[in-house]
Amino acid sequence: MDFNGFDQSGRPGAGSTRSVKVMIAGGFGTGKTTMVRSVSDIKPLTTEETLTQASADVDHLIGVADKTETTVSLDFGKIAINDDLILYLFGTPGQERFWFLWNGLFKGALGAIVLVDTRRLASSFRAIEEMERQDVPFVIALNKFPDSKEHPVDEIRDALDISPHTPVVECDARDRNSSRDVLIALIRHLKERSTVAPVALETR
Repeated sequence: MDFNGFDQSGRPGAGSTRSVKVMIAGGFGTGKTTMVRSVSDIKPLTTEETLTQASADVDHLIGVADKTETTVSLDFGKIAINDDLILYLFGTPGQERFWFLWNGLFKGALGAIVLVDTRRLASSFRAIEEMERQDVPFVIALNKFPDSKEHPVDEIRDALDISPHTPVVECDARDRNSSRDVLIALIRHLKERSTVAPVALETR
């Protein structure tokens, strides 16, 4: 695995800090902006714009009728997992008309979280396909919504057609601790996939 996404200051074990670029992807309305906002240590940069009637034919609101804003470029946040590891978070736009931005956003990313709304699994198919196409390791995060139904993980895995080695975790993107746990699950997944640059996971 290519660990060029790590920026290392100094020698490992000598007070060095690693910074990692992580993508937050998923379909329209799956909670990407919410997750970046909830978990970021800094005030996140967001590019949310109000949904208008002019976008009614292109931004399909089935299952997300209460959504009033949409990301038109990217979301950006930052979180320190511990004293040695900083994650830079880049949230992707979910609508098909903004997918052309994805190639640039994925450059240098070490891993990704794909947020999934179990009420609308198909909305995240494109994000999963993009991870596999660009060979970006990822975890699936099942974002809980008030009317979400419980499904066995094996059924979700089969429906999404993902590898048995891809972690699937539940989360509430509104909750900082829950979102942070998903990020830690991703870092663990990256560590398991490579022995090139082990990452200490002791949390504060």
